[in-house]
Amino acid sequence: MPLEKVSAQPCLLEAAPARVSDGQVLGVLAQHYAISGKLEQLGGERDLNFRVMLADGTSRLFKLSHPLENPQVVDFHNQAMLQIERNDPALPVQRVFASLGGRFVEPVEIEGQRMLVRLLSFVDGLPLHRVAHTSVNFRQNLGQALARFDLALDGFSHPAAGHVLLWDMQHAQRLRPRLKHIEPGVRRDRIEHSLDRFESQVLGKCATLRHQVIHNDMNPHNIIVDPDQPDVLRNILDFGDMVHAPLVNEVAVAASYQLGVAGDVLAPALDMIRAYHQVNPLTGEELQLLPVLISTRLALSLCINYWRADLHPDNREYILRNSYRAQDALAGLSAMAPAEIHDRILAACTQEVGA
Repeated sequence: MPLEKVSAQPCLLEAAPARVSDGQVLGVLAQHYAISGKLEQLGGERDLNFRVMLADGTSRLFKLSHPLENPQVVDFHNQAMLQIERNDPALPVQRVFASLGGRFVEPVEIEGQRMLVRLLSFVDGLPLHRVAHTSVNFRQNLGQALARFDLALDGFSHPAAGHVLLWDMQHAQRLRPRLKHIEPGVRRDRIEHSLDRFESQVLGKCATLRHQVIHNDMNPHNIIVDPDQPDVLRNILDFGDMVHAPLVNEVAVAASYQLGVAGDVLAPALDMIRAYHQVNPLTGEELQLLPVLISTRLALSLCINYWRADLHPDNREYILRNSYRAQDALAGLSAMAPAEIHDRILAACTQEVGA
């Protein structure tokens, strides 16, 4: 049975963020969770995020959803976290905590802004984007963890799983109007070529691919590692871009962030792809489409980020935080023949992890 589509809300990525004071946040925390602590505001694309540092030295993440966010989508994220906690409790994934009323989300109103609030786990460590170079061991650990993540969500469904999401790569062709936010030249030509290949080689096959709920945003800002042992994955964060989509899209998204930016740009991503495949094998058709999908994700990221940077110039630095690396990675991939990329992915997937 196809999953019910959630009606499209006014585009959250166009809307200005909500505004709340520290005092208002602390008041909500006391009322619904009976906790208090020092606040540190963190970055976020749609939501307001606060680290709450408690007196015992531990921390929590307090998340206030954007007033335009669909409540069903928030519940979708919560239920996915709970599903993973049940199916693979050892997997280092963000957790959601119940309020004093026993609910995993609470509605609040602050100065006329109606929002949903949640209390989540916060794991101390080093965000992966602050690690200068990752090792083969880390990339293998990441691939294995992501495969376990998807296995834990296999069969999971929710009425909001098919919600409309700009970051959903199966609809990448919708981004063509946003090319105008990228200056004409070689960079825009590469992005447009990637969208052309998606439409000609992938779009018609999307409906026949394996689908399930996926994380859909395994970028370095959503991965926490041990600062003393950066090979050790400590936490996977942020379910905000989760969607029901082709399973192979999960691997393409993650691989796009593991590409190098100089020399052999594909080699680092192969470590992650191989490890994922060993735990949750991809089909021949999925492996065939993976090179195009990796390029598509890079093109999608650049289209969305440059459009949003024009909309929100005050948040430009945060929005474009991954874009310069994506440009270099796409340039490196574009210099390689598609058949070569596919052959190297196939060869990597026949190797044992650690070989």
